Amino acid sequence: MAARLTSYGDDIVRDDDRGTSAGSVAKAVEAEADANEASFLRVLREEKTWLRTMVDQVSDYMFVKDTNCRFIMANRAMASDLGFESAEDLIGRTDLELYPFPIAMTFYRDAKQVMRTDKPIIDQEEFVVLPNGSKRWLASSKFPLRASTGELIGVFGISRDITERKKADRLRDGQAQVLEMISSSAPLSEVLDCLVRLIEDQLDGLLGSILLLDEDGVHLRHGAAPSLNPEYTRLVDGIEIGPSIGSCGTAAYRREQVIVSDIFTDPLWADFHALAELGGVRACWSTPIKSLAGKVLGTFAIYSRVPKAPDPAELRLINDTARIAAIAIERKQAEEQIRFLAHHDPLTGLPNRSQLAKCLDRAVRQASPQTPRIAVVFLDIDHFKAVNDSFGHAAGDQLLVIAAERMKAHLRSSDVVLRLGGDEFVLLLTGEAAEPAALQSLLVRLRAAIAEPVEVLGQAFHVTCSMGIAIYPQNGEDADTLLVHADAAMYGAKQAGRNTFEIYSPLRADESAPNLVLLEEIRAGLARREFVLQYQPQIDLLTGEICGVEALVRWQHPERGLLAPDLFIPVAEEGGLINALGKQVLKMACRQAQAWKLQGLPPVTMSVNVSARQFAQRGWAEQVKGILNRTGLDPHALELELTESMLMRNVEQAIATMNDLCSIGVRFAIDDFGTGYSSLSALRSFPVSRLKIDQAFVRDVAEDSSGRGIAEAIVSLGHKLHLRVIAEGVETPEQLAFLREAGCDEAQGFLIARPMSPSDLATRLGTAFVFQGP
Repeated sequence: MAARLTSYGDDIVRDDDRGTSAGSVAKAVEAEADANEASFLRVLREEKTWLRTMVDQVSDYMFVKDTNCRFIMANRAMASDLGFESAEDLIGRTDLELYPFPIAMTFYRDAKQVMRTDKPIIDQEEFVVLPNGSKRWLASSKFPLRASTGELIGVFGISRDITERKKADRLRDGQAQVLEMISSSAPLSEVLDCLVRLIEDQLDGLLGSILLLDEDGVHLRHGAAPSLNPEYTRLVDGIEIGPSIGSCGTAAYRREQVIVSDIFTDPLWADFHALAELGGVRACWSTPIKSLAGKVLGTFAIYSRVPKAPDPAELRLINDTARIAAIAIERKQAEEQIRFLAHHDPLTGLPNRSQLAKCLDRAVRQASPQTPRIAVVFLDIDHFKAVNDSFGHAAGDQLLVIAAERMKAHLRSSDVVLRLGGDEFVLLLTGEAAEPAALQSLLVRLRAAIAEPVEVLGQAFHVTCSMGIAIYPQNGEDADTLLVHADAAMYGAKQAGRNTFEIYSPLRADESAPNLVLLEEIRAGLARREFVLQYQPQIDLLTGEICGVEALVRWQHPERGLLAPDLFIPVAEEGGLINALGKQVLKMACRQAQAWKLQGLPPVTMSVNVSARQFAQRGWAEQVKGILNRTGLDPHALELELTESMLMRNVEQAIATMNDLCSIGVRFAIDDFGTGYSSLSALRSFPVSRLKIDQAFVRDVAEDSSGRGIAEAIVSLGHKLHLRVIAEGVETPEQLAFLREAGCDEAQGFLIARPMSPSDLATRLGTAFVFQGP
């Protein structure tokens, strides 16, 4: 029968044998207790082992410190990072024995604070330097530790390695800082230095360098290397790229990444071992910095003091950095290009008008008391427009480049050539070169050089130049005055037959002064919007209804009142302002036509005159399209009036320009027909919709039989070409009656209506002209 034990307080008896002696019972109890204790201790040891195993499996630091801040427990991860083989080696030590003093004292104060306040510290970021020199960031939580009795016995802590997260944060913040520096136009050297330091912070123990490819495309120049040996950096600066020029020279030459993991065994560095020893480097990984277009801008290199190859994460970081460096370099190059273009002519590379005052001021400051004269020479290429019209703008541009080179070749380095625009140049001559005899000799040589044969697009031809000279300080003491006087003298040379030069004379200038003053007034009038349009109705000779209007420009002069176009158009043409004026007129006319349409008035064709210079202007067709788009006017409502002579200057170009605008609906009319020299075959090639009989033929149709014959011939010719014919300058009933009888389609003139304001014309739209007998 199995024995069973029953407990009654402190007495234990056997159920089946109550007579057994008490001593035997006591021994049995003692044996049982020993067995239980042994089992408990075994379990306790196993639990401790399991706990240690679990704690050691945790990658975070785990530790317990006593009230004296000595370690009484730590896990394997912490011990290993601190250089100990076993966690037991940490027991009894303090932070002062493990970390530099400032870090150790921070840990000591934190532990004491937790014990003093009985409040934990949660996720506090801490920076540590481990015995092997590596740097870590930890997120640490520390808790007060108490016994079951409530007695404070120490601090329990957990620390998580957040180094990679901190690096990622610093990388993101650093890249943002670099991009902000780029956007704020910080000096390129500062941007590149900041970028290299940022990457060095990410790659412990590695050194960065950026080299920039020189303008010659052959040499590498120092960009940034904040941590490399300065002497090494100095020797590398200016190194020539090539197929076996270390890592950077080869990477720039090959246009691809070059990884050298051991400098002293790689043939690319065979000639540079001494240089590597000076720099204290053993590995170099170089990546070409490329623009968006694929052009090599420089190299980004990472150096290691020990033989080493990059891991994938390092390669990604290097490639990202090279792209940011490319952005910085391209941005700086773009800024320099913009700055250059703001002050230089993009075609010839010469300083432009904006630099004239600065160059003159510098010349004045550098002038010596013995030779204070400065000559300002205004040079204009004769008949340059004929070159453009005959050979095209590309040929004209090439001619200007050649002329600029010839000017520079005949001047000293201290003299200056500027291009004002078009075919106009200014020369600033100082010192002896500005003295009368030397100046005359130089200008004679320069005139001969410009007149030498020029071969452009396989065609050789000669051009000449006209020059005007103003002398500082006799003819003015500021750039504007000297330029105006030199310009006036140049026009004098033009009037004298061209291919010559004149020195400014106040007496000669008085003759052209009114035009110069008027030209400046026109310029100011354009800026102040003083030019206005009047509109002359054009009627259908069958119905008498208004079918179109011609926009006629007037100048509302602030002092002289309303001026007719013949008082300012020729000056604007000669002074180069006709393009600006024509653009303003076209914009006003299109805007007015659209306004009438929005008022619900009957539709009419808006006719606008176009000057020869406007029509030949590069990009003029696009300008017309832009005005139509901005004003909202239907292109079919716009008619542009051109003269015969204008069209015949360059027939192919004229046809191309007209077809471009006709494709969107714009119509063309030939103005003053019969006064030019167009052939019938050429006329058939032009996409025109109307012929306009010149008023010279209309004036005498009632009395002059030859005039009647010409007018009838023009009407007949127009109809055979399927064109509508309009007569201008109709002033008498007899003229109107003849035109109707001759079959002319449309007419305009004082008999029908004088030019009027937009509001007056609006009241006439929708009404018909009443024909009366002569």
